[in-house]
Amino acid sequence: MIASIEGIVTERLKDSLVVNIGGVGLLVHVPASMAQDVENNQRIGIFTHLVVREDALTLFGFRTLEERDMFGLLLSVGGVGPRTALAIIGTIPLDTIKTAVINEMPEMLDGVSGVGKKTAQAIVLHLHGKIRGEIDSGSTRVSNLDADVIAALTGLGYSIVEAQTALQMIPKDTPEELETRVRIALKYFS
Repeated sequence: MIASIEGIVTERLKDSLVVNIGGVGLLVHVPASMAQDVENNQRIGIFTHLVVREDALTLFGFRTLEERDMFGLLLSVGGVGPRTALAIIGTIPLDTIKTAVINEMPEMLDGVSGVGKKTAQAIVLHLHGKIRGEIDSGSTRVSNLDADVIAALTGLGYSIVEAQTALQMIPKDTPEELETRVRIALKYFS
């Protein structure tokens, strides 16, 4: 398996990068946000996961080991292919994915392109025991609050992606009160 690569970005595409390593250009599929954050001719290090199929070898890349590990966990779920797993990681923060699984809240996942209610339920069911021990109680408390904010915003009619974007705009020093966080998140939309 190719665990990581380091090289020069020679081409940026919508959801992939061409990384030149010693004269060889490797096509690496990455979350769309990662593809937008890098520039041509930039040196980059990427953690990778190689998917081997009968007709193709496809390389997927991530900023962190934690993202790569979550990708592998998502691939272990029936009905979740590499493109869907990449879309989930590129759309939803890892802490939110973990919170959705731990709190059995598949509705937090089904707003991602390619993920319906059945797939979201399968992800929660399959990963429930595998993720449980990975979050300590302190970050679970904060993540549960974030999950409540997302639930409140989606209850008001915003999409899961819009709700998560607004959640990320909440300053880190905001008090850990649901009403305050929802109020600040709503300001993002105005």
